[in-house]
Amino acid sequence: MSIFDNLVSLSRRRSPWLFHLNTGSCNGCDIELAACLSPRYDIEHLGALLQGSPRHADVLCISGPVTRGTETAIKTIYGQIPAPKVVVAIGSCPASGCVFAGSPLILASLEGILPVDVFVPGCPPRPGAIIDGVLKAVAILAGRRNNSEAKEVV
Repeated sequence: MSIFDNLVSLSRRRSPWLFHLNTGSCNGCDIELAACLSPRYDIEHLGALLQGSPRHADVLCISGPVTRGTETAIKTIYGQIPAPKVVVAIGSCPASGCVFAGSPLILASLEGILPVDVFVPGCPPRPGAIIDGVLKAVAILAGRRNNSEAKEVV
């Protein structure tokens, strides 16, 4: 690992960058995620920033049920996020399909498509619960970074 890589790893340790993907939700979870960025909840004071590109993100936040039309996009975007990465499923829809379950256009759950690290329950979850989920994801991400650094040293 080069000095530059060490510097980037050190600077991003407490600064998770989020990428949000709506896979067909009713926008309830999206509104609550937007509230996390508002001055009242201010997730940015924890260093978390919402990014416009998955290539710049560490944490993939997914809201909404997994539809047949978004399955390929989910896999593509997940593949574009550099390792190590974590996935946060926001709301009940990614876990079970919620009120959309049973529709022929809805797949069972997000876990069938890619590994989910943190589930934030609720329909929609409160901003405090979303922030708690992101903080849990950051802890998981820190562990993965430490493991990858240990593997490179050996």
